[in-house]
Amino acid sequence: QVQLVETGGGLVQAGGSLSLSCADSGRTCSSYTMGWFRQAPEKEREFVAAITWDGGRTLYGDAVKDRSTISRDIAKSTVSLQMNSLKPEDTGVYYCACDSLILRVVNARPAYWGQGTQVTVSS
Repeated sequence: QVQLVETGGGLVQAGGSLSLSCADSGRTCSSYTMGWFRQAPEKEREFVAAITWDGGRTLYGDAVKDRSTISRDIAKSTVSLQMNSLKPEDTGVYYCACDSLILRVVNARPAYWGQGTQVTVSS
């Protein structure tokens, strides 16, 4: 059973930083690409970042690529997202997800999803 649990959301001031973490308690995603997505109210879910199973390749969405870092700890089955220089438009629910195919992750169609964690950036 896939269990992805995100933590680290909250309220942050614009210009600040945030670190999100996702625990894959069932270790289902250990050999999969993992990714982060976000969804703002009344907007479509948006790809944020992805990392391959071995951490050898990372991909970022255009909106965050110059101020975000995705990483994973294979031994702990966790994936993290560090975001800096936060903007009010970064507000949304952030989801962790994984899939065996990197293209499905990049296209925001991975098979397995977490429940999400709210991030609010105040101006």
